[in-house]
Amino acid sequence: MAYRFARTFSAMTLAMVLAAPALAKPFIYTNARFGTSVTFPHEIFVSQAEPPENGDGMTFLSTDGASLAVYGSNNALEQTPKQLADMSSEGVEVTYRKLGKDWVVLSGHDGDDIFYHRLEFGRGGVIHAFLLKYPVSSKAKYDRLVGSIAESLNGP
Repeated sequence: MAYRFARTFSAMTLAMVLAAPALAKPFIYTNARFGTSVTFPHEIFVSQAEPPENGDGMTFLSTDGASLAVYGSNNALEQTPKQLADMSSEGVEVTYRKLGKDWVVLSGHDGDDIFYHRLEFGRGGVIHAFLLKYPVSSKAKYDRLVGSIAESLNGP
């Protein structure tokens, strides 16, 4: 009997693991103007803010107060990663800052929210970025998503 239970439990566990990706409903947003692309769970970010007139990106909203802004921009000032990080740090409390040859990651607090901001330098002087903001009360929920969203950021 213990063997049958273990076998049934293992089969149920395997079925749940295999079904999990199907339940996640990932959504890929690609900005038409800059080609900036990111993948995120559509069931969490269920609505969109009004798009900007210049077509540089889109902000997606959750029901618990989180927002995910995905955008591209021209590096018109030819900023280095350090210069871009310094400018992007203004007005927020940065608790984590990491720079690479062609990318910037900033994280910290913006008022009552936690933020994670990733910017990547693409071809043709374009910067591809996303900014995730969420309430401190939802930290556990969104901390689990940051890595996969960050890994999905892409652009030409």
